[in-house]
Amino acid sequence: MQKKVYLCSEFRFFTMQNERYLRLLSEKFPNAQSVVTELINLRAILSLPKGTEHFVSDLHGESMAFIHMIKNASGVVRKKVDEVYSDTISEEEKRAICALIYYPDERMELIRRFYAGEEVDGLFKMNSQISNLPTLEEWYRTRLHQVVNIARAVTIKYSRSKVHRLLPKGYEYIIGELLHESNLEQHDRQTYYNAIIDAIIETGCAEDLIIVISYLIHSLTIDTLHIVGDIFDRGPGASKILDVLSTVRDYDIQWGNHDIEWMGAMAGNMALLATVLRVSIRYANIETLEEGYGINLLPLANFAMTIYGDDPCTLWQTKDFENNPRLTRSAQLMAKMHKAISIIQFKLEGQTVLRHPEWHMSHRALLDKIDYKKGTISIDGKVFSLLDTNLPTIDPENPYELSRYEQDLMNQLWRSFRKSEKMQRHLRMLYEHGSLYLVRNGFLLYHAAIPLNNDGSFTEADVCGKKVSGKALMDRTDEVIRMAYYGEGKEKQDALDYMLYLWEGEFSPLYNKDKMTTFERYFLADKETWKEKKGAYFTLADDEKVCQNILTEFGLDPATGRIINGHVPVRTIKGETPTRANGRRFVIDGGFSKPYQEKTGIAGYTLIYNSHGIQLVEHESFESREQAVISGSDIHSRTLLQDFSGKRIRIKDTDKGKELLEQIEYLEQLLHAYRTGAFRQK
Repeated sequence: MQKKVYLCSEFRFFTMQNERYLRLLSEKFPNAQSVVTELINLRAILSLPKGTEHFVSDLHGESMAFIHMIKNASGVVRKKVDEVYSDTISEEEKRAICALIYYPDERMELIRRFYAGEEVDGLFKMNSQISNLPTLEEWYRTRLHQVVNIARAVTIKYSRSKVHRLLPKGYEYIIGELLHESNLEQHDRQTYYNAIIDAIIETGCAEDLIIVISYLIHSLTIDTLHIVGDIFDRGPGASKILDVLSTVRDYDIQWGNHDIEWMGAMAGNMALLATVLRVSIRYANIETLEEGYGINLLPLANFAMTIYGDDPCTLWQTKDFENNPRLTRSAQLMAKMHKAISIIQFKLEGQTVLRHPEWHMSHRALLDKIDYKKGTISIDGKVFSLLDTNLPTIDPENPYELSRYEQDLMNQLWRSFRKSEKMQRHLRMLYEHGSLYLVRNGFLLYHAAIPLNNDGSFTEADVCGKKVSGKALMDRTDEVIRMAYYGEGKEKQDALDYMLYLWEGEFSPLYNKDKMTTFERYFLADKETWKEKKGAYFTLADDEKVCQNILTEFGLDPATGRIINGHVPVRTIKGETPTRANGRRFVIDGGFSKPYQEKTGIAGYTLIYNSHGIQLVEHESFESREQAVISGSDIHSRTLLQDFSGKRIRIKDTDKGKELLEQIEYLEQLLHAYRTGAFRQK
């Protein structure tokens, strides 16, 4: 029991731990007046409307669509423009305002070029009527008023101190005056406001102000961004997504299976390093590796040409190689590289699986089940002919051993991964801002699944020596993922190996299928062998009672809590809906990745949770950044669901509010200590 310390003659007391905390707190708030000021501030903040949270999933490297979604806040910016200007300006003018807010730097560059006399097609519909165009100064004045009006509409629910902290150095006073100017109807105040605008233009600061106010709008229309897994995969821009995230004020990531694949590779799991290379080459997506992270693939190309120079590698052609615009090397060379790294992957996977019999995956180490003379393989008691029998690097007596040439190649590739400063920086971001799951404001976020038995109970699984289920399984798995990066010795190596299990293991909460049939899809013609049976979760989680049981397991109210996950594309063209289990679960994988859009029929979802309630927004595909800058083209979005209670949600109603209430409690204790003389004021 902790010793009680009485700070006054009243019955109020503090534990030793509380006293130590209050002593530390007193360094920041050294007297009663400073405490009172902070208490007033915090209590006022509690009454403000909650900030807007955006939930997205399964970006799959589609950076352009994601970046535009961040800039337009999933359609929120356009809604603000409509609210502020209603029918007072034209549709063309609204598009121009949005384009400027979304891409202020690029748009300003086009404006400068246009007024310098260059032809910029599509920038103004009235290009042919030059006499009707405003002067540059008039254009600045109009746009400054407009972006300030939108910024004022966006910042109205935030405290001045919060907005002030986000303002760029040197512009705090000017922007503060513009944003918080009140009673503009009064002649003197309007004159003062206009004088500020005139001075901004006359001093040559108009461009800078327009740009920084636009970025302020970006940062405040999305208060918190939740990415529910799979930043990485087929798309070419995963590194660009992470670069953009590094500029976002408040974000978190719930790791997806493709994130774990890349994290394992970045941390040194050789089987996953080979997997990342194989998948990237299979989909002709080597931009992320070469341009994003500076990985040198020349050693792999040389190896592939040396070993498979005479092999046509017909079965190893990249996807859609005849029409793929991202095929930067010859299709034949890519096919050889594809085969070379795939064989290495199967060897390294086999080594890892055989090191861990507790995974019960030895049947998935397939290279020792091949009859190399007959060109056949035995799987689950059945014999199949191989589609490709030219396997010169495999020793039938020791099929999982890398040749010396293969080992040298993997060492070179690993050095390239390890020395990529950006890759290692992004890996740290994924760990620092990521987790396997998140509980926030009544939502439970995870990417794929909570392993379940057929009866809906939680599956017990061995996670690096501990048998766990439900929330304990997720907590232990999160711990192991962190060990793979931060751990040491054998514990670190076992955790690093386990990253492979998370990528393809039956009871992995990131995969949860009976097997991953990569080998079969390459080598066997019988498509029955390609099938992967999903775990019970993917069927049972559409049941409300099952979801309520999961919510209860994670400490949430089963009557009001909600699950958000992705992983499985929602096929809207087949009538599927993202709202499941009577509204207890949202599946928000809508097809950010272009290859999935043929299946989904749309181009992604955003779940928006603001002070009014929940909105589920469905997006159409993004045309291009260039068209967005020039003509103001946008992602067209449609609201599928609105769950508004009618009662405005305040910060006091959120998890952040609970933290602030706890701070208030401690500050009140500190104030009491000052006023009773228990603590000396400075």
